[in-house]
Amino acid sequence: MTNDGMAQIGWLGTGRMGAVLVRRLLAAGADVSVCNRTKAKAEPLAADGAKVVDAPCELANARLVFAMVGTSQDLIDAVIGPAGLMSGPDAPAIVIDLSTVSVEASQQVRRALQARGTQFIAAPVMGNPRVAQAGRLTFAVSGPAEAAAEVQPYLDLLGSGASYVGEGEIARTVKLCHNLFLGSVMQSLVEVTALANKSGVSREAFLACINKSVMGSTFTRYKTPALVNLDMHATFTGELLRKDFDLGLAAAREVEVPMPVAALVHQIVQSLVGHGYGQQDFAALLLREAQAAGMQLTSEQADVSDGLDPV
Repeated sequence: MTNDGMAQIGWLGTGRMGAVLVRRLLAAGADVSVCNRTKAKAEPLAADGAKVVDAPCELANARLVFAMVGTSQDLIDAVIGPAGLMSGPDAPAIVIDLSTVSVEASQQVRRALQARGTQFIAAPVMGNPRVAQAGRLTFAVSGPAEAAAEVQPYLDLLGSGASYVGEGEIARTVKLCHNLFLGSVMQSLVEVTALANKSGVSREAFLACINKSVMGSTFTRYKTPALVNLDMHATFTGELLRKDFDLGLAAAREVEVPMPVAALVHQIVQSLVGHGYGQQDFAALLLREAQAAGMQLTSEQADVSDGLDPV
């Protein structure tokens, strides 16, 4: 423990989201050591007070280790791989994974950690780096209840709400359901935006109306600048959305739940990636919708808010 009673923390993965979250912990006074596959990407965090280490196993003497990585295989490699977190003699008390990965990968990591006496918490995030900067990330949490309770104060520092949903890997299913909903809502939003726009209504005016209505939400508000001004700088790419639809539809097949709307959106997202928009923000679904409607879109150059005031 540090002098202020906070546990020593290790952090695996300092990409766009990971770096934002590490800085939130550092700002709260936490003692954080970080490791990234490409060390140069972690080094800027040293200026904020993080200790940058060369190998994941150097984090294993921390009580809590968070992981924020891109894929299921990345999680396996970073935690239980030959050069991973658990490759040395030390083992943390709890590993908390914030990534979106498959249930199978999560189970594999959980079993390996349990064999070493380490508890595993699945806590996939809901939100993007901009949401994280505003302190509005939320988390679905599953695993041993006692470990989840210990981790809760740190998740509260990282975002605005963590929901404990049960034992095992059930948080993975919650996150996949969230992202299936996210993609389906986005496709619906771009369709009606294109309809209004082609009918003569500016996107700014249409989305302002939606955002003031009962259909408006945090999501519609924070995607409004991208849809109005066609800023497709990635907060969550089309390729990542496709990955989550792959995982979510596989989970649905496993329990025999039909997903006709999600299955259609999956193919639209595949088309988005196939047309070269995979590295852009998934708001680029508007560009594909416009192409299908024979529209030539231009930025409206409007000063619109994303509604993400920090909390």
